[in-house]
Amino acid sequence: MTMTPEQATQFAEVFDRMVRGVEQVLLGKSHVIRLSFTALLSEGHLLLEDVPGTGKTSLARAIAQSVRGTSNRVQFTPDLLPSDITGVSIYDQRSGSFDFHRGPVFANIVLADEINRASPKTQAALLEVMEEGQVTADGVTHPVAAPFMVIATQNPIEQAGTYRLPEAQLDRFIMKSSIGYPDHASTIRILEGSDKRAHDVVVPPVLSAATVVELAALARTVHVDATINDYVARLVDATRNATEVRLGASVRGALALIRTAKTLAAANGRHYVIPDDVKELAEPVLAHRLLLDPEAEFDGVTPSSVIAQILIETPPPGDRQLV
Repeated sequence: MTMTPEQATQFAEVFDRMVRGVEQVLLGKSHVIRLSFTALLSEGHLLLEDVPGTGKTSLARAIAQSVRGTSNRVQFTPDLLPSDITGVSIYDQRSGSFDFHRGPVFANIVLADEINRASPKTQAALLEVMEEGQVTADGVTHPVAAPFMVIATQNPIEQAGTYRLPEAQLDRFIMKSSIGYPDHASTIRILEGSDKRAHDVVVPPVLSAATVVELAALARTVHVDATINDYVARLVDATRNATEVRLGASVRGALALIRTAKTLAAANGRHYVIPDDVKELAEPVLAHRLLLDPEAEFDGVTPSSVIAQILIETPPPGDRQLV
């Protein structure tokens, strides 16, 4: 089944309503809000690399409120244990059995704050649940809620006492972005509302969590022409052959680019993907998956600049019909 033009129009209307709702909390940041909902409806996870105080927690809570879902925040620290995230089995003397007490990962939206401050063992506790949507404890599998999304943050400035995320874990995030500081006009609006605390602002729910699951399934039916698949394959190949790159984008990265492009096309009211969808998402979806050569990194080359150059050098499909 392929999405119809009418379904694409309805999808875009709901998407815009969700974005407008969250914009009440995160002023002037419609781009990152759209990226966040694109990740959610692509059934993926989001990594935010940003300085403190830019609204990362508010974004996660507002997204959960807009989809009438639950949200939990986990502050990652060096002494955090895997069981502090996933949960722990506790012996019940009355029943003579172990009862599993669910951890904060059992929510629709989970904010993993400063994820790179926890040990690699604790970071690895998220791998199974991010990839398979389940937690296995004592040989028993416990599925998490649907929809399920991890919004992880890390501070790019202060690196003392942090553990760099391994490539295998970075690959689990469907995209990476940043919120950044608000512009002057948005800062003025924030200051004018200084009498209200961020926690006092409640985003009205636009749809239920079950409807989000249905929308995600609908986004998967967006049409992708063979030339678009070829374009994405050529982009991914270019990341592996770039002289500045030691490790290029994985197959998971190519799939993520197609999945998010489908969602973005639907969010724009189209039932088919065009090259501009791929171009818009190439940097947030692929850049964090690249491992640069140390010499190139020393010369100031960044993954984002590599992706930008690849987009220039890789010709998109022609003007043939993509519907």
